[in-house]
Amino acid sequence: EMLKERATLQKALDGWYGCQRQHGDLVALLELATEEDDEATLHETAREGGLLDERIRQIEFLHMMSGEADANTCFVQINSGEGGTDAKDWAEMLLRMYARYAERHGYEADVVDYLPGEEAGISSATIHVIGEYAFGHLKAENGVHRLVRISPFDGNARRQTSFASVYVWPEVDDTIVVDLKEEDIRVDTFRASGAGGQHVNKTDSAIRMTHYPTGIVVQCQNERSQHKNRSTALKMLRAKLYELELKRRQEEADAVHAAKQTIGFGSQIRSYVIHPYRLVKDLRTGVEVGDTDSVLDGKLDPFIEAYLLAQAGVASGPAAPAGQ
Repeated sequence: EMLKERATLQKALDGWYGCQRQHGDLVALLELATEEDDEATLHETAREGGLLDERIRQIEFLHMMSGEADANTCFVQINSGEGGTDAKDWAEMLLRMYARYAERHGYEADVVDYLPGEEAGISSATIHVIGEYAFGHLKAENGVHRLVRISPFDGNARRQTSFASVYVWPEVDDTIVVDLKEEDIRVDTFRASGAGGQHVNKTDSAIRMTHYPTGIVVQCQNERSQHKNRSTALKMLRAKLYELELKRRQEEADAVHAAKQTIGFGSQIRSYVIHPYRLVKDLRTGVEVGDTDSVLDGKLDPFIEAYLLAQAGVASGPAAPAGQ
């Protein structure tokens, strides 16, 4: 753990020192170009200065993640809400969106629980996102997400509004102590659902854990081994108990914590409109992006950065114009 912490701190220092060296080089180059009246070099210096500014902005943004668990990996749970089959299809679209976001950022995303819908899509799913500051970024996605489009499941091609909720909590590492007693946990085994195969649906390999004092229930069924599923489920349970403790502390300090709402009208944090126009708008920050395809392909940075900057009390830049 100490080596891990040292590597994180060294990476932060290297970033700042790199910016400092680049700034010194640019100042020297600018002075030389000015003396020689070299217009091409002046333009190149201006371009490099813009890149340096962006690099510094990214480092400053990362250092705003000072929460106890911000640097941790995390679990992302997606549940379908109002909207019938369309909502289940929407939940599966969100699952793909977060998997693509993880891929874009070099994170690993493993599906640890998956409950398919009756006709299409998913009723719920949980993915384990592994990478540095995964929770610090993805905690911005907590809430209800709304989709408006022409329903592919409606023979009359009518417009349909669908809802799905996203719940993100950090994985707890060994440096954070969670008081978890064996007698407080009930463990049930069952056969995994899904496409199956030679083994996965023929044995009781899936694990469901119930924590009696809190009523928290977690389950894992992605591995063939019951032992591996048990280990992952235990990680999920510890993480949820830790998140519950964080909420309790926030309430005691009178901090504002987003309460869980009905997964339907009036409770969404972000709207994704594909018809009659194309626009994704975050209702918390006002950030708008017109390229819905890129957002659904995991390009979530404008929304996540604006939300986290707002939480830190820092004014973000202007909203991205529709179409960018």
